[in-house]
Amino acid sequence: MDEKQKKKLMWQLPFLALLIIGTILIISQQRSMPYRQVTDFVFGTTYKVVYQCDSDLSASIRNELMKVDRSLSPFNKESVITAVNQNRQVTLDPYFIEVFNKAIEISRDTEGAFDITVAPLVNAWGFGFKNEQMPTAHQVDSLRKIIGYQKVTLTDGRVKKQDPRMMLDCSAIAKGFGVDVVARMLHDRGVQNYMVEIGGEVVTCGVNAQRLPWRVGVVKPTEDSLSTGHELQTVLNVTDKAMATSGNYRNFYYKDGRRYAHTIDPKTGYPVQHSILSATVLAPSCTIADAYATSFMVMGMERAQQLLERHPELMAYLIYGDGKGDLAVWFSPSLRNKIEE
Repeated sequence: MDEKQKKKLMWQLPFLALLIIGTILIISQQRSMPYRQVTDFVFGTTYKVVYQCDSDLSASIRNELMKVDRSLSPFNKESVITAVNQNRQVTLDPYFIEVFNKAIEISRDTEGAFDITVAPLVNAWGFGFKNEQMPTAHQVDSLRKIIGYQKVTLTDGRVKKQDPRMMLDCSAIAKGFGVDVVARMLHDRGVQNYMVEIGGEVVTCGVNAQRLPWRVGVVKPTEDSLSTGHELQTVLNVTDKAMATSGNYRNFYYKDGRRYAHTIDPKTGYPVQHSILSATVLAPSCTIADAYATSFMVMGMERAQQLLERHPELMAYLIYGDGKGDLAVWFSPSLRNKIEE
């Protein structure tokens, strides 16, 4: 090494030392930063957010979720979606527009298995605003005439319906969107490690308090309308992923000896009778995962598998009845390395 190279190296060494010391200090500070947890109720269910931050962000988390509620909750009399459903003049907020456009996109992709205009049928079967009686075949046929995502458009800042009786229902996408909204806020605040969960829909980033990957359980689909059972079917590594689950094993009722589940097929107008009991989807966003999980419950096994072949960015874990009274599982090959043994 000549004299010139030695001098250059001597100048570089202090900078390298500072870089190493700075990196150690940052890692040390990050390890000492506390993990915080907030739990509460929203959208008729519970939410839980675990995040690593020096500041208490619980008020900001609640504020973001209330924005989603004021935009997309049909049970909020002052929400944007309520005004749209009642054909009142309303200014559409960015959250409503984003969810509406994504819902129409997924409706097209699933050929209507996902459909935000299904609300009248959901209500008629007693899974939205409760009904005293089940619908007759004639009532179902009548309601099907005002169902169809192709019959609503968003033009010039307004939702236009082909029939004023049409109603929008974002219950199969709003929870996932709420998770994404909170995750965005945390990301914008510089939070690198977090887990956001609303009613079983989850987004994770970074590592947990034990400096390990985030793991989330998939509940075994046993009939449990009170949601008291939590036996796990499997556990998934969902670090830096979004996950949502849809199932017919909790929201259902029996009438005249027959079981009616809450997932309504928009095309037939009746509750689905497929063998799939639970559909868990991993996707780039929880909005997408939530909508496709519902779609797969409507589509059934074969159609769901065909759609997954077209979407390598999606992974699914499907639990179904094998016809002999036992549970069976099918999952995307790309999901194998995320399943915890």
